[in-house]
Amino acid sequence: MRGIVAGVMIAYASCVSVPAQAHEAHSPSGVTWKYDGFCCNGDNHTGDCQMISTKNVKVTKDGYDISLGPGDHRMITKPHHFMMQQSQARRSQDEEYHICLYPTEDTLRCFYAPDMSY
Repeated sequence: MRGIVAGVMIAYASCVSVPAQAHEAHSPSGVTWKYDGFCCNGDNHTGDCQMISTKNVKVTKDGYDISLGPGDHRMITKPHHFMMQQSQARRSQDEEYHICLYPTEDTLRCFYAPDMSY
């Protein structure tokens, strides 16, 4: 019985541990903000979230067409092409594009886009 109680307590403790801390996003304009905890794993040097160039993003009627190659994001080692519906994009707080790739470079976890102006 003690073993079961101890196991339940350990499982509970691991579920209610401190929530993940999102790392900061930095932009050339000097704006600093934090990525959402769900999106971000790591820190400013090893994390999976990073600003990407506007040249990597095309806005289409279906949403965002994102093309990345080596050098466009710290995790990218080969060419990638992602599509993201506009309704699924998160709002960038610095008017830049940012992308989070997790658990590998093949998986787009979160995409941040600036507000669209019409």
